[in-house]
Amino acid sequence: MSLVTEEIRAKAEVYRGNDICQERAKFMLKEICLPNGLLPLQDMEESGYVEETGFVWLKQKKKVEHKFEKIGKLVSYAPEITAYVEKNKFKKVTGVKTKELLMWITLSDIYVDDPPTGKITFQTPAGLFRTFPVSAFQIEEGKEGKGGKEVKEGKEINGVNGGVVSEVKEV
Repeated sequence: MSLVTEEIRAKAEVYRGNDICQERAKFMLKEICLPNGLLPLQDMEESGYVEETGFVWLKQKKKVEHKFEKIGKLVSYAPEITAYVEKNKFKKVTGVKTKELLMWITLSDIYVDDPPTGKITFQTPAGLFRTFPVSAFQIEEGKEGKGGKEVKEGKEINGVNGGVVSEVKEV
């Protein structure tokens, strides 16, 4: 069941189509000071934002799994993702899970420190959290190639919105 009701849609800025939704998602991440590679979504159908509450939703055709190569973490993005946004934060997130050991763990909050420390924290509804370097979720501007693959030194690196292959130790 969708959390996006007709009442919410009536109050929201709604966008339809992959290109504009991708653009709006990147713009939103930039506006709230979160890394631009945090939402590697594909085939987006709709996005919306309610300015008075900060509620945002992103819909894609199907679930997407993405591995953030710099930290070796697999993340699953449901067909519908919702959250409340504010500067440096996604709160009450739905539709995002990460794989820890052999289990999928639901994420509820994603935030960066203010003032910036170069760290991003992912928290579960139970209050457990993990912190990683912000750089693991950042895509350099102008480095993104066709099909959402990053182009670096003439080579495509597989993955949605790319992923630079290098070792980054977890903090």
